[in-house]
Amino acid sequence: MKLEDLKLTTEEQVMFFDTDCGGVVHNMAYLRMIETCRTRVAGLMGMGLATMAETALFPVVVRTEIDYKSPARLGDVLEIHGHVSEIGKVKFWCEFTVEKKGESRPLIKCRQALALVQMPAGKPQRLPEEWGG
Repeated sequence: MKLEDLKLTTEEQVMFFDTDCGGVVHNMAYLRMIETCRTRVAGLMGMGLATMAETALFPVVVRTEIDYKSPARLGDVLEIHGHVSEIGKVKFWCEFTVEKKGESRPLIKCRQALALVQMPAGKPQRLPEEWGG
């Protein structure tokens, strides 16, 4: 598995429920958008939703680092660019940039560490060797 193959872009339009009382996107809404992108990146790694449901093996966020640089507003169309940046033995890192569509200035930069957890026991697992970690 090559890291350069583990990237994609998703698109979201800012809806009423994404905004706070100041009329800008709420910080938690960005994390929901990032989670959508991250879930689709997991599919590129062979961990689609159906596979996760069958195996009860899930990528679980263990750390999030996020920088809010500039706000998005109601109606904006956002692009969420995500990629796997590092694969180790027990965790891997994904990075995300959120931009307004058609602009290259980042609104958000985010980095997340994930581990594979076998449910229902909640037991962390080593990452598959074919992931290259």
